[in-house]
Amino acid sequence: MTDEELTAAIQEVQQRARSRVPNGSLGLDGVAAPDLMPLVHARDAAEGKVAAIGTVNPRPPGFKNGIIQRFKRLAARALDWHVREQVEFNRAAMVCVQATLEAMADLNRSIAALTAYHQDLRTSSEEWRAGVEERRAASEIHLLRTVSELQSAFHLRASLIEQNFRESVRQQHDDFTHELDRRTTEIQKRLWDDMEKIRGEYDRLIHTELRLLRQKLSAGPAPSSAPVVSPAPQETPDIDWAAFAEHFRGSEDRIRQQQKCYVARFAGAPGEILDIGCGRGEFLEAAKEAGLPVRGIDQSRESVALCRSKGLDVEQADMFAYLESLADGSLGGAYCAQVVEHLSPAAVPRLVKLLSQKLRLGALVAIETPNPECLAIFATHFYLDPTHTRPVPPPLLRFYLESAGFGSVEIERLTPAVDSMPALADLPPSVRDTFFGGLDYAIVAKKL
Repeated sequence: MTDEELTAAIQEVQQRARSRVPNGSLGLDGVAAPDLMPLVHARDAAEGKVAAIGTVNPRPPGFKNGIIQRFKRLAARALDWHVREQVEFNRAAMVCVQATLEAMADLNRSIAALTAYHQDLRTSSEEWRAGVEERRAASEIHLLRTVSELQSAFHLRASLIEQNFRESVRQQHDDFTHELDRRTTEIQKRLWDDMEKIRGEYDRLIHTELRLLRQKLSAGPAPSSAPVVSPAPQETPDIDWAAFAEHFRGSEDRIRQQQKCYVARFAGAPGEILDIGCGRGEFLEAAKEAGLPVRGIDQSRESVALCRSKGLDVEQADMFAYLESLADGSLGGAYCAQVVEHLSPAAVPRLVKLLSQKLRLGALVAIETPNPECLAIFATHFYLDPTHTRPVPPPLLRFYLESAGFGSVEIERLTPAVDSMPALADLPPSVRDTFFGGLDYAIVAKKL
């Protein structure tokens, strides 16, 4: 065996011995494990002593030494009973020492294994911590970069929103200012137009009043004993007028519903309202239902009897004679529906003048009559009544009212012809509205 092989064998034996009985070179967290080699040496020394007790130690050969050795053996045999228990105790103590040594060696091996495991854990922990620190630093850098980018984007977006908001507010302000200027100009123009209309109306009223005063002054006072002259009554056909009205005029319920619009206008009238030519009393019923003070007159005995049977205040009288009998300014309103078309051309302005005399200031007059602007009435409705004389155009009736001292004149076309004559819907709207509008019209004016 060469020297190198011998050295390798010795090192292998030493390594096995160290692995079996670890020394104090191993430790945990810098704390050294207990070194068992002194205990091993002490055990070996004690085992040598245990083997020597009760035996004779060897001596060199010779006569003298042989005699001494014999005496020693005799003494050892003589003392064997005395040291036998001690020898047994020593051997048991060595067994205990050996077991303790092996247990401590196992403990050192366990500590070494735990040290290696802990070292692996520490190494892994340090590597994990290094990775965590690296990732935390990277995350922090990414977070700071993201926050910076978000702040930049927020400031940019805020500046854009503020710019857009300012632009929107400025645009809205410009639009509002433009619209305000436009509306102001429009209102001012309408105001000036209304002022011109009012000025023209007042001028017309002033001229009308002056003309009427001049006419009265030039005519002189009428004699007090002069009798009231009414238009000569025209001959009336002998027919059932109640059935005629039901057939051509319409049912009482429908006419009553239509005339409620006039009742709303007379609300708050300053006195009693007179229905001239009350007929079947539809307006009287609607006004009475609304709580308005109202009475009617009619020349037809049958109509008066029908109205009185309904509990209405109606008198049979000639309209001109009745109005002449009233005191001036005694009426709070006047209603006259489907009457003026029965009068002669001279009777219509006379009726209007009488109404102007008998109505109080601020009282309303409402007149409803067929509309000659609608050509359809001449082919259908107007000539169905044999007592119709001639239609009164809206501008002419307006002129009569304004000449008699009425103002705030309103004209409303009623009952569109297209509703009862569907064929008119095929006409162009401009032609239909101009020549085939409402079958009737209402004119409402206020006593000034």
